[in-house]
Amino acid sequence: MTARHALLLDVRGRRVVVVGGGPVAARRVGSLVADGADVHVVAPAICEDLAALVRDESRDAAVTWHAREYRRGDLAEAWLVHTATGDRATDAAVAAEAQATRTWCVRADDATASTAWTPAVARAGEVTVAVGAGGDPRRAVALRDAISLLLDTGSLPLRHHRPPAPADGQDGGRTVGTVGSVGTVRSVGTVTLVGGGPGDPGLITTRGRRALAEADVVVVDRLGPRALLDELDPAVEVVEAGKAPHAHTLSQDEINELLVDRARAGLRVVRLKGGDPFVLGRGGEEVCACLDAGVPVEVVPGVTSAIAVPAAAGIPVTHRGLARSVAIVSAHDDDTDWAALARFDGTLVLLMGVGRLARHAAVLVAHGLDPATPVAVVERGTLPDQRTTTGTLADIADRALARGVSNPAVVVVGAVAALAGHDTDRRAAHDGLA
Repeated sequence: MTARHALLLDVRGRRVVVVGGGPVAARRVGSLVADGADVHVVAPAICEDLAALVRDESRDAAVTWHAREYRRGDLAEAWLVHTATGDRATDAAVAAEAQATRTWCVRADDATASTAWTPAVARAGEVTVAVGAGGDPRRAVALRDAISLLLDTGSLPLRHHRPPAPADGQDGGRTVGTVGSVGTVRSVGTVTLVGGGPGDPGLITTRGRRALAEADVVVVDRLGPRALLDELDPAVEVVEAGKAPHAHTLSQDEINELLVDRARAGLRVVRLKGGDPFVLGRGGEEVCACLDAGVPVEVVPGVTSAIAVPAAAGIPVTHRGLARSVAIVSAHDDDTDWAALARFDGTLVLLMGVGRLARHAAVLVAHGLDPATPVAVVERGTLPDQRTTTGTLADIADRALARGVSNPAVVVVGAVAALAGHDTDRRAAHDGLA
């Protein structure tokens, strides 16, 4: 087969002519608009998808429709041409003019007569992978989809090995310090707060997984999906920032300073947190610290343990006829309004509450909640050694003490807790012992 030269083109602001007004032309125009081209469509009529692109004024890239048949001279000053009229004679005429004007031309009707070809494209951030398959578009799309999945899940090596170029519009002088070889100056890096989910590494989002694959530095919580750390490039710096009751590796101020410091060194920093960064995770404080320091910051939401851990134990936090609302409570705070919680008509989910379980149960009862209210304590939720202990407000503290319940655990108070059905552990059930 004839060799093809692969090349990525910068079409921003450059004139690209698309001849044809059907669905194929619409797909080509959509891609060109997304890449910032100045698109001119030549066709007597256009399909609805293409008409929507013509009407859309929200993008910087414009689409101009010339409502007529193609005529010679339409390709003047074009950098690239696509022809997809469905009429072979017209497409051939467009290709002939493109040849005469030395303009690259993609023919939708005959790939063998083209001078340029549109690959199947997979993108992940700044990474672009273009797939050609010898004129077999379905094969190219199948390969593209497989590559896209690997990119999205961070299964391919996405980490930078040289400083990223400044983004468009970013002041090239917005640099800090010197990193790497003498004289090499990097622009400010980024911080990404990633919600790692409740513990099982399979419950992190694909976007979070991809951020990890791109990271230069990972600042990890004790409850983050730590199994994913084994998949990092050996050159990635991993900083422990876990917080256990009365035992903090780093204070919150130190974590904030660390994130800013590494980003100012031009590095891509991922703050890997358990659950969701904004559900009792102090993610808001970290975002504010980055913004105050002028550091770009992004938040990747995660599956919160307040919902996922009960679900893993078979407990829906809302259930028709039992609970129509849920309150998520930081149970180690001294200023919690337990009287209001006792009156709450729904499910209570207590995070970080095992150490004060007896006190919380007693105070809820003292404020009027029925001692017979079901309670479930789920330890190490979603992990292989997950264990659930059930009882009522009257006896859950004694049951938990007898079983040696410990953090990390989620406490569920309310009628839905009875849906756990039994107090057993996942490992025993998996082994056929329970």
